[in-house]
Amino acid sequence: MKKVMVLGVVLLFIIFIFLIGYSIDYFQLNLLEANSLLKESTSKIDYHFIVIAQNTDDSYWQTVKEGCFDAAKDSNVAVEFNGPRFTNIDEQVKYFKMAVASRVDGIVTHVLDEEVFTPLIDEATDAGIPVITIEADAKDSKRKGFVGTNTYNLGSEAGKLVLESTGEEANIGIIIKSFNGTSENVPQSLRVAGFKDALKDAPLASIKTIQSSGTGLFSAEEVTRQILYNHPDVDTIICTTVKDTISAAQIIVDLNKVGEVTIIGYGDAPEILRYIEKGVIYGTVAANPYEMGYESIRSLLEYKKRQMTSSYVDTGAKVITSSNLEKYKTTLKEKPKESDRD
Repeated sequence: MKKVMVLGVVLLFIIFIFLIGYSIDYFQLNLLEANSLLKESTSKIDYHFIVIAQNTDDSYWQTVKEGCFDAAKDSNVAVEFNGPRFTNIDEQVKYFKMAVASRVDGIVTHVLDEEVFTPLIDEATDAGIPVITIEADAKDSKRKGFVGTNTYNLGSEAGKLVLESTGEEANIGIIIKSFNGTSENVPQSLRVAGFKDALKDAPLASIKTIQSSGTGLFSAEEVTRQILYNHPDVDTIICTTVKDTISAAQIIVDLNKVGEVTIIGYGDAPEILRYIEKGVIYGTVAANPYEMGYESIRSLLEYKKRQMTSSYVDTGAKVITSSNLEKYKTTLKEKPKESDRD
């Protein structure tokens, strides 16, 4: 009996040693193969681009990232996607300066403050690094092109949704994203101007308050509560970011005010589309962040190959309500066609 047990232990030990040796050989083989594939793929990459987002926490910018990476795969370029977790201009500037110091082949950047970013963009351009601005522009800089949506139109479309949903009679609270730059937030100002112009022929629709939200979901929730508490007559809330839209909708649900307070949102995050389906949000105005990311990489590539590209690529805006929700879902993440740029 003892001999059988000893033989069993020895046999198990031999099998164990064999498996370890096999695993090591297998790992080394795969590691060598991976290194070989990495070298092979790296040698075939045409350019190395860096994208600097407003933040990396927002689902909007995650969708921009998807567009950038898909364009990279289709165009055979390497793309790094960087940015602060939450909006922070100092971190954005840090990433931009790192990209310039790294001598990358091109930069795509969001412009949080035009006054701060213009000299940075000019410096990169003078160093031979082309820059494409995305979502927010620095029009007086030496950037090679801008990819984004007309922010005035975003505001105008949101204003039209207010009139459509309320019958031209509304008390409105607007939630805008916080801004700590040194100059005017031009895109935000244009969006508010679009709101106001859309309402100018509806005297019974008035803006009661414009409040700013900070970082994180809870900040927007607090702002929504404050608006409803300090302005009990407000029956319509307009949001200008994805996070604020989701937060405002959640508060309306928590306070059992669905049907009493109309929400006009921004973006097409899955949560927002579900809230539209449930009737919590009346409608939303959505830019196309996927196309924005995709086209920004294509614009850089076009400039690198031809030394020229479109100065403005308009990725458009779409209005989504329950009436066209299902149809809209079928169009999500459609890649831009080559013919769209011709």
